[in-house]
Amino acid sequence: MPCVAVFAVLSYILPRMAIPQLTPEQVRTWTPQEKDRWWLTNVFRGDMAQLTLRSAITGFLLGGFLSATNLYVGGKTGWTLGVGLTSVILAFAMFKVLSSLGAKDMTILENNAMQSIATSAGYMTSPLISGLAAYMMVKNTLIPWWQMMVFNVVLSMLGVLVAFPMKRRFINVEQQPFPEGRACGVLLDTLYTGANTSGLFKAKVLAAAAIVSGVLKFCGGEAYQTFIQARLLGMSTVHWLKEHPLDWIFTQFTLLGTPPKRLELSPTIELTMFGAGGLMNIRYAANMFVGMIAAYYIAAPLVIQAGDAVTSQGVVITPDGVFRRTEVLNSWLLWPGVVMLVSASLLAFFANPKMILTAFTGLFGRKKGPEHADPLKHIEFPLWISLVGVPIIGAAGVWMAHAWFDVRPELGAMAIPLIIVLTLIAVNSTSLTGITPTGSLSKITQLTFGVIDRHNPATNLMTACMTTEVASNAANLLMDIKPGYMLGAKPRQQAIGHCIGILSGALASTPLFYVLFLAGHKDNPFVPARPELAAQPIQDFLVTPQFGFPAAMQWKGISDLIEKGMANLPDSAKWAMLGCLIFGVIFEIVRLMTKSKSPISPVAFGLGIVLPPDSVLWMFLGSLFFWVMGKIYTARTSTLGWRLWIDTHEPICAGLIAGGALVGIGDNLVKVFLI
Repeated sequence: MPCVAVFAVLSYILPRMAIPQLTPEQVRTWTPQEKDRWWLTNVFRGDMAQLTLRSAITGFLLGGFLSATNLYVGGKTGWTLGVGLTSVILAFAMFKVLSSLGAKDMTILENNAMQSIATSAGYMTSPLISGLAAYMMVKNTLIPWWQMMVFNVVLSMLGVLVAFPMKRRFINVEQQPFPEGRACGVLLDTLYTGANTSGLFKAKVLAAAAIVSGVLKFCGGEAYQTFIQARLLGMSTVHWLKEHPLDWIFTQFTLLGTPPKRLELSPTIELTMFGAGGLMNIRYAANMFVGMIAAYYIAAPLVIQAGDAVTSQGVVITPDGVFRRTEVLNSWLLWPGVVMLVSASLLAFFANPKMILTAFTGLFGRKKGPEHADPLKHIEFPLWISLVGVPIIGAAGVWMAHAWFDVRPELGAMAIPLIIVLTLIAVNSTSLTGITPTGSLSKITQLTFGVIDRHNPATNLMTACMTTEVASNAANLLMDIKPGYMLGAKPRQQAIGHCIGILSGALASTPLFYVLFLAGHKDNPFVPARPELAAQPIQDFLVTPQFGFPAAMQWKGISDLIEKGMANLPDSAKWAMLGCLIFGVIFEIVRLMTKSKSPISPVAFGLGIVLPPDSVLWMFLGSLFFWVMGKIYTARTSTLGWRLWIDTHEPICAGLIAGGALVGIGDNLVKVFLI
C-alpha cells in the first residue's frame, strides 16, 4: 500500500537526486569486487556518525510509538504500514528544532540509522495481528505475554541472520531497487543536501494532520469524555461526539428485513482508515468497496433470510434476531472471501516462476582467491555469524514451537529449510516491487503443513507464523539497508539498529496487545479480570465492532478448513466458495495477462468481503480523495495544491493514521485503567 506514496515522492525528487549510482551497463558487466571498490571510493562516508546513542534512543522511542499505531491499524485492517518515511521526517524536524536551541543536528547517517530502528520496530506487530491471534482463537487460550514476546523476538532475529547473506547479492551486486527503501534514501538526501524548507513543511503538515485526526478521535472518545466530564467535573450527564452520525439514515430502511446496523453498516468517523486508504491505489480501494457492497448489502441479507447463518452458540440467525456482524462473517461470508483470496494470491505468486527461480541464482556467487579479495570485509556483516546463528536461533524457535504451542519437533524442524526458500522468494519480490507477499507465503505454509498434520491446527498456524515472520522480517531489513547503501552507511551498524528496533517493537506492542484487545480476560496480567467475562471465548475479545482482526480471521479460516473440511458448511456457502474460486482464478488470469491493467482485482475484492465494512468505506473515501486531488493538481506543480496533496501526500496520511491511532489507543487505556 505505501508504494503509491513512495512513487509520488520519487517522481518529484528523483530528477534532482545527486546520489552516486552505477549505470545499468556497469551493473551488468562489472564484477562484485569492482562494484564494491567503486562503492567504497565514491559512496562510503567513512566514520561519519551513524548509530549513536541519540539515534538509537530516538529510533527506539519513535519505533515504539509507531509500532503502537501499526497494532491499532492492524487490528482493524490486517495490514502493517511502513513507517520509514514517517520516522525520517519526524526525526529531521525534531532535531532541526533542537539544533535551533543549541543542540547539534543529526547527520544524514544518524537519521538513516534511526529510521532503520523505527521501521523494524513497526513491523513487529505483524505476528500479533495474524498467526498468534489466530492460534489463540482456535485454541481458545491466552498465550503468556512473555512467550509471545520472546517467540516474536527470536523469529525476528532469525530474519536478521537469514537476510545478511542475501544482502551482498541483492543490494551490492544486482543493485536491486527496493522501491520504498530507495524512496527513504532519496528523501534523506533531499532533506540534508537540498532545501530544508521542504522537510520542515512536510513535518508541519504531518503534525497538523495528526492533530486534526487526534482531536476528532478525542471528541468522540467515550472513555475520555466520561473521565473528564463525570470523574473530574462531576457532571451527571456525559456528552461526546456521536460515534455513528448517520444512524438516522440507516434506520429508515432494512435489507430484506435485516437492520443495517446489525451488519455494522452505519459508518463511524474514522480518519485513521481515511489516511490508510490515502496510501492505496484507487483501483484496489474501489475493488474492496465493491466487495464490501456485494458481501454486506447483497449476500448477507440473502443468507440471513435463507437461514444459512448461525450465531456462535449455533442458533440460526433471523432478520429480526439479535446477532453480530462477525457471526454472519464467521458462519458464511468468510469462506468465499478466503477462497477468493487464496486462489488469486497463490495464482499470482506462482504465475511468475522466473521471479521464484531467480531468487536462488547467484546467492553463493563469490569466488575465492587473492584476486577476489573482499574490499568490504571490514564493514560488512560477517557471514560466519549467520552460519552459526541460524542453526542455533532456528533450534530455539523449533523448541519454543514444540514446548509452548504443541508443534511436533520434526515438523518444526522441517519449517527451517522452508524458511530459507520462502525468504529468498520474499526478498526477490520486495527488491523488485516493494511488495512482500506475506499473505501468499503464509498460505503456502499452512496448506503444506496442514496436509502433513491435519488434526492439530497449531502445526499449520505456528509453522506459518515462523516462516512468514522470518521471511517478511528479512525482506523488510533489506528494504531498510537499501538507503544505507545508497548513502554510504556501515552495514554492521544497520544490523545492530535493526535488532534494537526489534526489541523496541516487542516491548511496546506486546503488552499493548493484551491491554488493547484482551482487557478483562482472567489470564491477562496487565489488566484486572472482569468476572462477567470469564466464560467469553478469546475470539469475542479480539473480534469486536471496533477491531475485526481480518488477518487472524483469514489464518483461522484456513486452519478450520484444513481440520474440519466443508462438511459443516451450508450448501449455499459451498456453492459460493466454488463461484469465488472460479471468479478469483479467471480475473487474476485476466489481470496477469493485461499486466495489471484490468479494473478487477480479485484479491482486493476478497479483502472487501472479510474486512469490516466501516474500515473499507473510509479507506475507499481516502483513496478516492487523493486520487481526485492527483487528477486536479498533477500538472500544476507550482501551486500550493500540488505541494500539499501530491508532494506531501504521504506525510498527511501518516499524520492521520498516527494521530487517530494514538488517541484511540489512549481512549482504550483510559477505559481500562481509569473508569
